[in-house]
Amino acid sequence: MSSSSPLEVTTVRIPDPGPLAPLAPGPSSTLWLHRGDGLVAWGEATRLETAGPDRFDEADRRWREWTAAAVIHDEVRRPGTGPVAFGSFTFAATGTSALVVPRVLIGRRDGDSWMTTVGTPPRPVPRQEPAPMPRATWRNDPTAKSHWQNTVDEAVRRIRDGEARKIVLARQTVVELSRAADLRTLAATLSDRYPDCFTFAVDGLTGATPELLVRRMGRQLTSLVLAGTSWPGGATPIGTAKNAEEHGYAAASATDALRPFCAELRHWDRPELLRLPHLTHLATRITGTLNEDVSSLGLAGALHPTAAVGGTPTDRALALIQALENTDRGRYAAPVGWQDARGDGEWCIALRCAAIEGNRLRLYAGCGIVADSEPETEWQETEVKLTAMRTLFEDRAPARGQRIDHHTQATRPAPPHL
Repeated sequence: MSSSSPLEVTTVRIPDPGPLAPLAPGPSSTLWLHRGDGLVAWGEATRLETAGPDRFDEADRRWREWTAAAVIHDEVRRPGTGPVAFGSFTFAATGTSALVVPRVLIGRRDGDSWMTTVGTPPRPVPRQEPAPMPRATWRNDPTAKSHWQNTVDEAVRRIRDGEARKIVLARQTVVELSRAADLRTLAATLSDRYPDCFTFAVDGLTGATPELLVRRMGRQLTSLVLAGTSWPGGATPIGTAKNAEEHGYAAASATDALRPFCAELRHWDRPELLRLPHLTHLATRITGTLNEDVSSLGLAGALHPTAAVGGTPTDRALALIQALENTDRGRYAAPVGWQDARGDGEWCIALRCAAIEGNRLRLYAGCGIVADSEPETEWQETEVKLTAMRTLFEDRAPARGQRIDHHTQATRPAPPHL
């Protein structure tokens, strides 16, 4: 193939390959896992980097140009086949966001399995056995708790003074590893422990997030908004007015952002309960039918940041976050996911995650602050949310069995797909 020839992308149907995570040949592979299905990929055919307030639109435009110039042979033709770009975006307009197109991808969804190659099929990559979890040393900051509580106090004061109605604050903690972590080991362990979360390893960011920002399949969209949290032994039951207020802002901001794109938009009048091994969230499921050809990435850009991760009103909350947090969130609490050439895709909010920096992991956790928030309770909430990543380096595994139910009805098994 000459350098001027169009790039060829080929998707073929394959037999069920079994568990996906073990298929990744190296420690820096890309993974997207959910309830046994998902995508595993390696190599890099191209990388599209963007920055600034228009980073989502710019990435979507460049992806459309790239796929338009490719010659695509797709015998499966379903979401996730043909060329796929995996994306990880910054929370704020600063920093660099990226779409990465792998050279090889293996996918499985609802009984269909496929392999996609970009360009000349690469030679088989010698498979490296996944490395066990490295030893971890937690960096102890004796001032972290008091600093956090003072920040929450100040946020509550600002809210009571009328500067905002909700502010989502986040904190970081750092763990030093005895050697670089193998993303396959991290992702496989997270996927096994939290099968109903979306487990991801994308461009140096890994985690297991319960929050689906948006899924687009054809003209149908789905979003699952989470806000309002309780946990065993916590001081705030899930049914409190504080949790209801916090959740209401998040659900309203998502529906307001999606409504202009939809001929029909539906959601439950009252939130559901999303039960995770360590905590419970209030959840509102939103479904809709698109009235225009907007891609999943375009929808993610229109949604970000919802009040679940920013606050309300959005502009005031973001300004207060910048003033109060005094730190860079990086890609925490921002969209992470994938999109194919048709615009179908899944984008989650990067929560319960860690940024990988060589032999160091930077972990993040946050919570929504409203007028009734208590600093000690908010500290405890962030500690519980850090558990998903912390327990990767402990022998003790958390309980399994996430469930979702209406909060006015008996608990029932989770539905087939979020």
